Amino acid sequence: MLTYTFYGHACFLLDDGANKILVDPFLTGNPQASINEKDVQADYILVTHAHGDHVGDTPNIAVRTNATVIGIPEVTDFGGQRVKTIGMNLGGTVKTKFGFVRMVPALHSSGIAGGVACGYVIGVGGKVVYFAGDTSLFSGMKFIGERDKIDYAILPIGGHYTMDPVDAAKAVELLGAANAIPVHYNTWKVIKQNPEDFVKLVKGAKVHVVKPGQSIEL
Repeated sequence: MLTYTFYGHACFLLDDGANKILVDPFLTGNPQASINEKDVQADYILVTHAHGDHVGDTPNIAVRTNATVIGIPEVTDFGGQRVKTIGMNLGGTVKTKFGFVRMVPALHSSGIAGGVACGYVIGVGGKVVYFAGDTSLFSGMKFIGERDKIDYAILPIGGHYTMDPVDAAKAVELLGAANAIPVHYNTWKVIKQNPEDFVKLVKGAKVHVVKPGQSIEL
């Protein structure tokens, strides 16, 4: 059994019953946050890039929970704090206690010199979950879906900084994903979107609109 819990914006937790994988934990200062950074639990933390609305509370959570942080080395350099890290780069795959993490490209700025933005393909709980991170639509998504059969694609739909519902729907098609979950919208006015527009545009996949604080079984 694999549970997806949405904490707001682009932060979510994957829990297979033995491992908690926290992604882009922007909680402090997040108007959508459904949990406090002092209460969230994690065994692993995946960070897509160094913008504040993604790296967020990573160092504090990692120190408190003793979680292992996975990401681009420049992004996971937290100035000497005692944080366990696994530095990797685009195209790399890391085996973990729960399965694997594969780092894939994202077309977006990185937020830090020397870093690059990325997405992740996560093998956990018998499922393959793709999180695009912040990105525009790009043709390479087709190859991501050919390498791994994507059970769930977690995609930004907010527009302005990332894909909007139209491009995100095309991403689902390129990926060949069986299911899709929209994130990174309605946190602020500039990324306001109606997720039902995304639902209507997606063909051949089931869309799950999950509100902050809600969980679903994947």
